[in-house]
Order: sequence, then C-alpha cells, then structure tokens
Amino acid sequence: MCIIFFKFDPRPVSKNAYRLILASNRDEFYHRPSKVAEFWGNNNEILSGLDMEEGKEGGTWLGISTRGKLAALTNYLQPRQDPDARGRGELVAHFLTADMDSFSYLKKVSTEGHLYNGFNLLAADLSTEKGDVFCYYGNQGEPEPIVLAPGTYGLSNALLDTPWRKLCFGKRLFLEAVERSQALPKEVLVAQLLDVLNNEEAQLPDPAIEDQGREYVQPILSKYAAVCVRCPGYGTRTNTVILVDVDGHVTFTERSMLDKDPSRWETRTHEFTLQS
Repeated sequence: MCIIFFKFDPRPVSKNAYRLILASNRDEFYHRPSKVAEFWGNNNEILSGLDMEEGKEGGTWLGISTRGKLAALTNYLQPRQDPDARGRGELVAHFLTADMDSFSYLKKVSTEGHLYNGFNLLAADLSTEKGDVFCYYGNQGEPEPIVLAPGTYGLSNALLDTPWRKLCFGKRLFLEAVERSQALPKEVLVAQLLDVLNNEEAQLPDPAIEDQGREYVQPILSKYAAVCVRCPGYGTRTNTVILVDVDGHVTFTERSMLDKDPSRWETRTHEFTLQS
C-alpha cells in the first residue's frame, strides 16, 4: 500500500532550511522480491529500489535522479483488483527515464490511467536554478493532473490529503519533526522521521478506510490503520527519507527489512548534488 509525507519550499528563506523533506513507507508482501535502492540507468543517474516480481520487473515505488526528477507512487485501496492490469511501478520508472517535465508526463499518464488498477502518482522537477515543481495525478480522482503549491502534504491509499485518521496523525508527527528541522543535525532529523514512519499506533475507528476498502480491509484493519503496517507476511518493509537542501544536496536514506524478518533491518544512505 504505502504512505508518504512531504513538505516542499522551492525558495526557503533560511539557508539552513530544506527545499524538500519527504518521508515514505513502502508496504508490501514480505515474499515479493525486490532490490534495495541503488543507482541505475544509462549513466547510473537514477536512485531507487526496484520491484523484481515476475512480470513487474524494473518497476519502482519511489525514485530520484541526479537530473532532479523525482517520482513516488501509492496504490489506491480497492476491494477488487484487475489481475490483468498493467504494473503500476512502471509509472515511476518511466518518468525517471523519460525526457519529459512532470506535468506533461502526468498529462500523458492521465490518458492511460484506465489501464491500471487504482494509483496516486507524484512527479517533480527539482531545479536549483528554475525552482522546484511538484505535480500530482490519481486515476480515481480528477481527470487532469494538478501542480501543487508549496506546502505540506500527505498521501496514503486514497486521493491526496484525504483525511484518513492515520494520515492526519502521521502528518502531525511529521510536521513536529519538520518544524524542528533547522535546529537539528541532519542525522537527528532523519532518525526522528524514521521514528514517525515506524509508529504502529492504530488510528481507529476510521469509517473512511472501511467504506473504501470494504471486505478487503476488514481482516487487517487494526494493523492497516497505523502509519507503520505490521501484519503476518505483509506490512511496512521499506522506510525512505529524502532531504534536499537549498544548494541541491540530496540525502537519501533507506531502511529496509532483511530476509522477510520484521526484527531485522539495514539502513543505507546515499548523497549527491543535483545537476539541475
């Protein structure tokens, strides 16, 4: 499923502020094969994890490139899925490798949205010179993509900023960390954001989740209604924090579950400077 919190401000007043702070969880079956985040692409310019599920190989849920392209995906909670639909992870990978701006890409995707099960897609162009642009499209919502105003957003498995209780709760914790960000060493900020992503407090009751997910979500509702999902064989298996400072320096921290074991994790950090 997944959940994403992010704040962006292309022109922060303070030199100590961040242009982007993003914290994201990937929720997936533990047995689904995938690769941890590494650089790939023609010039090793793209950084993302990769789905290795048969028939879905090469898709991803979140990625960023040294050229300043960023994309992130969440599934839209539906009681029934079309087993023959196209793999949604290709939507992120295609943007990261395409020579299209974020709005034009989402405009193209909006004409093909019916080919996929429900999804939400964030696409961004990060440019130190021109200013950062974030766009959003969900194939269960409005027919056209939108350009987002600078601010703080939350995205789970409904449309952008739909006030599910777990999203509102997580967004509040995220904002508390963000408001302290300028006074904190980067490593401490990352640790606090990882704490937000690993909060397992169920936010119930939540009729909105029940209405949308119906019989599919009922058996796992007590676990699913938390920022960090922890069910037998399914749940949060990757935490990612992305920071972009005023000079375009990117810090990408990924915490990944090892060997399908929720008690074993590995944390890796990649750093680079945007070329745009």
